Amino acid sequence: MSQKDPAPAILVVDDNADAADSLALILELEGFRTRAVYDGRAALSAIVEDPPTAVLLDIGLPDLDGLEVARQARERLPRAHRLLIVALSGHGRAQDLAAARSAGCDEHLVKPVDPDVVLELLRQRL
Repeated sequence: MSQKDPAPAILVVDDNADAADSLALILELEGFRTRAVYDGRAALSAIVEDPPTAVLLDIGLPDLDGLEVARQARERLPRAHRLLIVALSGHGRAQDLAAARSAGCDEHLVKPVDPDVVLELLRQRL
């Protein structure tokens, strides 16, 4: 990231607030701008109102699951907005990855995620 370019904004979504806040803090320490939210509706609002550069999106949210958040985000954002959506899930079977892709997720990581893997992915993709 150059001095002129603002740091990429990362939205971390997980109903486990400690996990979301911890990952957001790690990313912040690495130079990203972060925001953490803890449910699907808050995530969708944050994505639509102030679109981030990337979303780290827990799939197993209690109110509006992460797959639905990804679908609605893709529908509501202008096509020109390049949003990287990374699914975070406790499930890593082929059908789980396919469901995430079908919903509009670009990547799929199995929990618990290694922060170094997340950082490498973000650096590669952003």
